[in-house]
Amino acid sequence: MKRLVDRLKTERMLPGDGFAELLTCLDKEAVGYLYESAVKTRLSAYGRDIYIRGLIEFTNHCKNDCYYCGIRRSNTNARRFRLSAGEILNCCDKGYDLGFRTFVLQGGEDPFFTDDRLCEIIKAIKSRHQDCAVTLSIGERSRESYQALFNAGADRYLLRHETANGTHYGRLHPRGMSLESRIRCLYDLKEIGYQTGCGFMVGSPCQTVENLIEDLMFIHDFHPQMVGIGPFIPHRDTPFRSEPAGSMELTLRLLAIIRLMLPDVLLPATTALGTIALRGRELGIMAGANVVMPNLSPIGAREKYLLYDGKLHTGAEAAESLAVLKQSMESIGYSVVTSRGDHKAE
Repeated sequence: MKRLVDRLKTERMLPGDGFAELLTCLDKEAVGYLYESAVKTRLSAYGRDIYIRGLIEFTNHCKNDCYYCGIRRSNTNARRFRLSAGEILNCCDKGYDLGFRTFVLQGGEDPFFTDDRLCEIIKAIKSRHQDCAVTLSIGERSRESYQALFNAGADRYLLRHETANGTHYGRLHPRGMSLESRIRCLYDLKEIGYQTGCGFMVGSPCQTVENLIEDLMFIHDFHPQMVGIGPFIPHRDTPFRSEPAGSMELTLRLLAIIRLMLPDVLLPATTALGTIALRGRELGIMAGANVVMPNLSPIGAREKYLLYDGKLHTGAEAAESLAVLKQSMESIGYSVVTSRGDHKAE
């Protein structure tokens, strides 16, 4: 396996059977070498800096009915909410005072938030905080919509492809949603000029090692600036309520592989990783991640934005949570930095 890790470091790609060996290897020493190599690669690109993104969950209304998601349209138990423009700006103002220089607006595909409404919010954020980046994570939209939001000042867009296999995609989503549409959106975003992120759930129902290899090959070919992956965690009000959660170990291994494949990628240690395991986000950093996303949403909104069960949130105010995060990162030898944390192009 060490031979494969060295090859991945050099060539930034492996054949399918090489990825399969990395994903299934049981040799702890070899897996440790994978993590060590990923960390060295990340240190070379970004040093010991950890970029923070202020996450603002602004709506849990969604027109879609994805089988894995707790805010799916048909979940009548979900407590729905929308933040007003003023509430969103207040979150940004508080985050700015704490040192955040990137704000991530995340929500379901909510028709209420038209291009006009979103453009006004983006322009207001950029007007008040000109040295900040705005990242959007609001699902599939038309190319014209993406262009309008970009023109208003949005800098980045995260849209997980979820799986690069069409059959598997169909097992996770209802009719009317397609992998082809998702991929088209990703290429639209990149062509427009966004720093673009894709990603997938690790251990989603019906997922195979072959599916994961397809994901890695898609990511290599697409060459995104960001990749967001995290373990699948079931939600009690979805058809997948009884499915097992994804593996922390496999998630960490994939983070390391992606870091070696794309040395300069912005790679979050996700909330889901912190939910599934004690100090999961810290372990993600030690596998090659370099981004964390503390929650700036009002506490009442955080409690309602439940994509999966058991979501990690302390109930603490943002300032307190950030202080704990800084201490946690320092305990493993890293520093939280206050900058936009843009992708470093090769």
